Amino acid sequence: MGPLSGPLCTQRITWKGLLLTASLLNFWNPLTTAQVTIEAQPPKVSEGKDVLLLVHSLPQNLTGYIWYKGQMKDLYHYITSYEVDGQIIIHGPAYSGRETVYSNASLLIQNVTREDAGSYTLHIIKRGDGTRRVTGNFTFTLYVETPKPSISSSNLNPREAMDTVILTCDPETPDASYLWWMNGQSLPKTHRLKLSETNRTLFLFGVTKYITGPYECEIRNPVSASRSDPVTLNLLHGPDRPTICPAFTYYHSGENLYLSCFADSNPPAEYSWTINGKFQLSGEKLFIRQITTKHSGIYACSVRNPATGKERSKSLTVKVLGKWIPA
Repeated sequence: MGPLSGPLCTQRITWKGLLLTASLLNFWNPLTTAQVTIEAQPPKVSEGKDVLLLVHSLPQNLTGYIWYKGQMKDLYHYITSYEVDGQIIIHGPAYSGRETVYSNASLLIQNVTREDAGSYTLHIIKRGDGTRRVTGNFTFTLYVETPKPSISSSNLNPREAMDTVILTCDPETPDASYLWWMNGQSLPKTHRLKLSETNRTLFLFGVTKYITGPYECEIRNPVSASRSDPVTLNLLHGPDRPTICPAFTYYHSGENLYLSCFADSNPPAEYSWTINGKFQLSGEKLFIRQITTKHSGIYACSVRNPATGKERSKSLTVKVLGKWIPA
């Protein structure tokens, strides 16, 4: 098939004339021909783009052809027609101003909308006894550009190994597929992660620090794809077993005792100190100036996470010797 060529003139006719044309068509008998085919270029169209309904193997000896929206060949669904001898275009009630018919029967639809999706019928009128016609029905699929998705979470602050989190990729988009990434890669294979049947929802069971994210989701259809901003869970964990520094156990009278305690925890742990089981103070640090032998004993640091409710402790035995006398 050669290049597309447009008709030379467009004729406006009266509604009475359109009705007469439609009435005459109803008296013609259908005749199918397998050689005529129609393809959409591109076959999958996004909203706002153009689509060409390209006709192949058009028969010879034609008087004209008519395009209809849908499968009903009546005046209401009449888009446009082309009369071969006079190279005349006639627009019908279904013409939106965005359709262009070419001399090879192909139809260009510009800036397609959702209303344009669906089937189209090409009615071919053959020359001769005026009683034969060829009708071809064709449908193209319209896809909407995918919106930028976002991730909603049932709980952004889960407790470690205790809470289940549900992540959902929004919005729900018809005729689209959903994909997920963690740390920029495909989801790891673990019993703690499970996708819903549509892949739109991701379940995280007993969240640990290894599956806190960041997570991204993507909405994809045949004509476009869009990915969300990353979402990372704020895992509430700990406290881990605390450490006490320095780990010295022997002091001399008159020295200063300075101890600090640390435990990994989110949110930060609450600290308290006891000596021989008796509460001394709250905080990460313990300082006693010029200790004596009376300060010997068991020094314990206790840590508590107010979110998880967990507590841990560490103790250190301190022995204070007599005052050191240099030799």
